[in-house]
Amino acid sequence: DVFEQPQHVGHKKIEFHISTEIPAVLQINSEKEEKNGKRAYLYATTEEINNTGFGRIFPAPSSNDKMETEEEDDEIPSEFISRKDLEKNRLSREEMEKYSVFKNYEPGDPNCRIYVKNLAKQVQEKDLKFIFGRYVDFQSEVERNMFDIRLMKEGRMKGQAFIGLPNEKAAAKALKEANGYVLFEKPMVVQFARSARPKQDANEGKRKK
Repeated sequence: DVFEQPQHVGHKKIEFHISTEIPAVLQINSEKEEKNGKRAYLYATTEEINNTGFGRIFPAPSSNDKMETEEEDDEIPSEFISRKDLEKNRLSREEMEKYSVFKNYEPGDPNCRIYVKNLAKQVQEKDLKFIFGRYVDFQSEVERNMFDIRLMKEGRMKGQAFIGLPNEKAAAKALKEANGYVLFEKPMVVQFARSARPKQDANEGKRKK
């Protein structure tokens, strides 16, 4: 009797084995359903891929602008700051409100010359060229000649600079992207210069008054 008991257990195993055959039949059906489901999923994903592909081929105007700016960054030599670095180190409007230098801030009348103030004492012309040079096409002799940096290091004008850019559009872009940029732990205040005349003395006279 003692030796027969394991044989009963063996029979139970056979019964269990038979019971596994039943879901095997169901498994065939489930595999068919899975295949159908996969087909449906494939159709859905291919449609999504096609949709995204279509969207990339014909993007919305706004994304076009983004792509253009990214391409512009790729074309800008590494000797100049990238748009991403400008954005990363620029104060938000809320942060600007905390600084007295931005109190009653007005950009001024648009022209091709910008005025920068609140510059740290260690700022040099090369630092300003690194930032504002990205708005100049140095392959163009005309634009190269129009690009001019006048950094004041002494007297009442210390910590201020006048930068001549090729055109009003470049100056407006520079103002928009560089205003509030933190250079040597001090945020730059960028405005349009009060006079578009190239003579620095005229600008200085107006600023001193």
